[in-house]
Amino acid sequence: MLEQITIIGVGLMGGSLGLAATRRGLARRVVGVDPEPENRRLALEAGAVHRAASRVDRTVLDGAELVVVATPVGQTPAVLEEMRPHLSPGTVVTDVGSTKARVCALAVSIMPPGTWFVGGHPMAGSECSGMAGADPYLFENAFYILTPRVDTPGEVVGRVEGLVTGLGARAVKMTPEEHDRAVAAVSHLPHLVAAALVNTLMNLPEGESFVPLAAGGFRDTTRIAAGNPLMWRDIFLSNQGAVLESIKVFREQLNRLEGMIAAGNGEGIRALLEDARAFRRAMRDGTRGYLPVMHEIVAAVPDRPGMIAGLAKSLGDQGINICDIEILRVREGEGGSIRLAFATEKEQEQAAVILRQAGYQVVKR
Repeated sequence: MLEQITIIGVGLMGGSLGLAATRRGLARRVVGVDPEPENRRLALEAGAVHRAASRVDRTVLDGAELVVVATPVGQTPAVLEEMRPHLSPGTVVTDVGSTKARVCALAVSIMPPGTWFVGGHPMAGSECSGMAGADPYLFENAFYILTPRVDTPGEVVGRVEGLVTGLGARAVKMTPEEHDRAVAAVSHLPHLVAAALVNTLMNLPEGESFVPLAAGGFRDTTRIAAGNPLMWRDIFLSNQGAVLESIKVFREQLNRLEGMIAAGNGEGIRALLEDARAFRRAMRDGTRGYLPVMHEIVAAVPDRPGMIAGLAKSLGDQGINICDIEILRVREGEGGSIRLAFATEKEQEQAAVILRQAGYQVVKR
């Protein structure tokens, strides 16, 4: 347990971090700083912080062993400059920004002697924003990337790793440059594409009249387009080079598909789609990268109060842990489909047997 954690910015990320830190007892005091009165009020009301202030000064940094900068990435350098005269020797500063190379380079020149900066980026988020969207389990089982300099003392990195594991996340170390290339492809490009898809629908002739027909594929693909525009503007600009490289490769793939469709090349289209399907299935099977193996079932349940609770209780009573749950489709007054994910194939099989015996229609994926 640390004596004090100070969080600069108690919006979605900082507020979620504060909720998890107080819930898990990671620090005796959690101090939050945010210029928005509503964020401060909600943070105090929800127990995310023990004290809230509107600006950075010595009173919020005194005694802080760890400071977390949870502002939009474009504001991080200015926040570091603002903190500089108030930081005590031994203080460790980290951030939660989605880009790392620029911030880590600037931190070297900004941080005063005897203090340390360790770049951080939790691979978790939501289309919600502000403290109102905060969730104490936001970081649970998420990968949390750390980008320490090679000369950072082990105990300094260990302090930040302690926070990460305490939040329920899994720490992964990378260089800032590796991080930025990776997230440009798996996080920044998907958000850019989601926004482009929504704007495409808006700009098609009669596009708005098509909105009621948008099914799960469009909703799932474009969900992240509802994210904070100012935050994503800063992300795209601060990771400009890597984002532009990802856009270039994406455009090449789009051009290939466009050319094949225009030429009526059905075999070429099928081959591209087969490649994509094989790669995506390998990701789901846990054979690539850090993605965990997920064993899924889909259960059909009637539309009655308490059905999800009953389903979960049937499994919980038998010691089966649900790793993930999602309502896929619902027909009002009749029923719907619920996706359940498990950590092992054995749990998947046991869950299918238990739910079938309980009268549910179940399909294993």
